[in-house]
Amino acid sequence: MSNYPKTMRALVVYGKDDYRFEKAYPSPECGDDDVIIKVEGCGICAGDLKCRHGVPAFWGDGGEPGYVQPPFIPGHEFLGVVVETGKNVSLWKQGDRITADQIIPCGECRFCKTGKYSMCQPHNVFGFRGRFNGGMAEYVRYPENAVLHKVPENMPLKDALLIEPYSCSKHAVDRGEIQCDDIVVISGAGTLGLGMVNHAALKNPAALVSLDMMDERLEKAREFGATHTYNPSKDDVHRIVMDMTEGYGCDVYIEATGHPSSVVQGLRMIRKLGRFVEFSVFGKNTTVDWTVIGDSKELDIHGVSLSPYCFPFVIKNIAKGKLKTNGMIQNIFKLEEWEKAFEYATGRYGDLKVALAP
Repeated sequence: MSNYPKTMRALVVYGKDDYRFEKAYPSPECGDDDVIIKVEGCGICAGDLKCRHGVPAFWGDGGEPGYVQPPFIPGHEFLGVVVETGKNVSLWKQGDRITADQIIPCGECRFCKTGKYSMCQPHNVFGFRGRFNGGMAEYVRYPENAVLHKVPENMPLKDALLIEPYSCSKHAVDRGEIQCDDIVVISGAGTLGLGMVNHAALKNPAALVSLDMMDERLEKAREFGATHTYNPSKDDVHRIVMDMTEGYGCDVYIEATGHPSSVVQGLRMIRKLGRFVEFSVFGKNTTVDWTVIGDSKELDIHGVSLSPYCFPFVIKNIAKGKLKTNGMIQNIFKLEEWEKAFEYATGRYGDLKVALAP
């Protein structure tokens, strides 16, 4: 007999414009190799918002197939307490507080076999396909291949909900290969951009510049370790960075806004042989002069996807207080308030990270 009910409350996506809160959706079944958790909370990611708004990267565009496979329960920034384990599971027990990497590696493709599991070819991420439902529900099934991590029992929920986004931030900073004499520019000071500031500050660069269109977010960036903060709508950030670097440009530029203008801005202000890190999911196509990347500057362009091998470091350093979390989550909404929560997650009311709790 299972230790959880047969039905649960859940937000279920049946189509691009068909999101429904259901009071009696079937609970996940626990297979021999599975772990079932009771969800404590689930953050709302920019990717969740873009999926909700019908961005082609999720739903397809013309002849291109979409990524999502409805019906599904959204949410990949979640954690919870184990309520059931399959008969073959020995590493986890009821009562354990755990979270997981966003992706469920297949273990068989060339990327998984060479340790690059975040690039797994099937690329099944929690919260976008029905076989791997996400955390906007009362219960979630972690399958055998899920990459699970223990969460300290005494870590506040508002801190624990930042494990996944901060892990993505860490991976982006790591891709920038920051050195102690680098001038680093991070464009965007939302949750992920602030997480990047947090991590980049631990690298002790010569200067750490945070850019954002909202002054209150720039204040938070200074609190989290930025040495310089500027608002591109008020400051001539290109001139400022050039003045800081004797006209050469920044060594590392990390793009974390998802806005095409930020890409153009970065290509303009980065030095020759610089490292450009692209993190964002974009809502529309970006057009740039690729001559800048090649003939003009010979740049290293580093993409970023998910957060391989980052969760343990983040969990440890949130617990130690080395990664700052204060003020990042102000509102945690009930699951049935999902529409209000998604609205707040846009940032229009000043929120950085918004979460749901069943």
